[in-house]
Order: sequence, then C-alpha cells, then structure tokens
Amino acid sequence: MFHSSFGVCILTGAALGTLMWANVWFVIWPNQKVVIASATQAATGGKALPEAAAAGARATVASRTNVLFSIPMLFFMGAARHLPLTLHDQPQYCVAAIVIGLILLALEANALKGKTGPMTTIKGVVHCGFALAVVLYLVVEAFV
Repeated sequence: MFHSSFGVCILTGAALGTLMWANVWFVIWPNQKVVIASATQAATGGKALPEAAAAGARATVASRTNVLFSIPMLFFMGAARHLPLTLHDQPQYCVAAIVIGLILLALEANALKGKTGPMTTIKGVVHCGFALAVVLYLVVEAFV
C-alpha cells in the first residue's frame, strides 16, 4: 500500500495532520493556558503575567503554521483517491520522504522558535499554504 499512489498521498497528508495535532496539544494549548491565566489574573485586579505576551505570540505562529499545513493536507488526502500519481519505473520513496520531511521539519522549527515571516496576514498564510501544496506535490511527482 505504501508503494502506491494512494499510500504516498495518504502518508504525506497524515504527516501534515500529525504535525498539526502536535502543534495544537504541545504548543498552542499550553501557551493559550498562560494567556488565559494572565487575562484572568488581570481581570480580578492582579498583574498580568509577563510571559503572556511571548506565549501568545508563540501560539499565534504555531496556529498560522497549522493553517499553512491544512491546505496541502487537504490536497493530499483528496489526491489519494482522486489524483493518481504517475509512478516511475524506479520510484525513490526514501528520497521523497526525506525531502518532504526536511521541508516539514524546517516549517515546524519555525513554528516552534521562528517568526511569522510572510504569514503575518491571512492572505499570506493562504498563499504560503498553496505554495507548500505545489512544492510538496512536485517533490512527490519528481521522486515517486
């Protein structure tokens, strides 16, 4: 199954979905709890937590990264059934997996430690999401 058009597309979409899940539970939600605690403390007359601004910014970058990942994830999940890939005589699944993995790890590293870059606006996030879908599709077509 994993040496088929269906398997490659499903695994690519599943990798994106798994990163999105990890962003929500290990980055966005813990940082949002800090922001909520700060807002609650400030609302009851206390001082806002000093780390709340940084936590909110980190949650924002991770959330925008999830939106970035959602477009290619939906593409590959739909492509698994409706867009058969042309498999080469000697497909290089490992090379495709490594290239895709490096691209996704670089974007995830940015979500964890980086800045928004071109993802400062909703339009920028959507455009980057479509560009990521095209890049990942070209990698899959080139090596598989």
